[in-house]
Amino acid sequence: MKRFWKDVAIDADRVVTLDGKPVRTPGRRPLALPSDALAEAVAAEWRAVGETIDPRTMPLTGLANAATDPIANDPAQFAARLAAYGESDLLCYRAEGPPLLVERQAAAWDPLLAWARGRYDVTFAVTAGVMHVAQPAATIARLHEAVVAYDDFRLAGLSPVVTLTGSLVIGLALIEGEIDADAAWAAAGIDEDWSVEMWGEDWQATQLRELKRKEFGVGVEFLGLL
Repeated sequence: MKRFWKDVAIDADRVVTLDGKPVRTPGRRPLALPSDALAEAVAAEWRAVGETIDPRTMPLTGLANAATDPIANDPAQFAARLAAYGESDLLCYRAEGPPLLVERQAAAWDPLLAWARGRYDVTFAVTAGVMHVAQPAATIARLHEAVVAYDDFRLAGLSPVVTLTGSLVIGLALIEGEIDADAAWAAAGIDEDWSVEMWGEDWQATQLRELKRKEFGVGVEFLGLL
């Protein structure tokens, strides 16, 4: 679609407007943002559009659309899908060796699990290897409650953080302010960093990881703008 507007503004309800008309989501709802900062950031994406619209250059708009349409339509179901990551959280699956990798995982992951235990009054089953280990039912239920409590926009921002790290605990620690974005990404990438150290860098894997890091960063930015 070609650019058809000249003026981008924000109305009193924090709806982004194009030449006075509201931007609408794919579901035809006005794109109303919950904070001034997010509204300004989304409006900036629309101002930066060149001759044609490229959704890839408008990631904040994309997350806002997701919050307004599919998530808002059934937030409980969306939250349940995110909470399900707690059933096989990355932090609960440790390497059997070598010792240095085991130590690195423990140094980064044990404090996060300890924080989650204290924050949510839960316990975790931790195992060596990749075979699935069931988490206590009470833990799954409590983490589900924590995720369901977030509003539609926080669920939208949390989604890329959890899915790209493979860890609900990392996502919760980030959104609760226990760790920052760099620490979260570093914790999630311990295994990949180890592989690069041992066998060298693969350009395709590196490129994919950079794309994931960018998407992760958008989620973090989105949460911060709320």
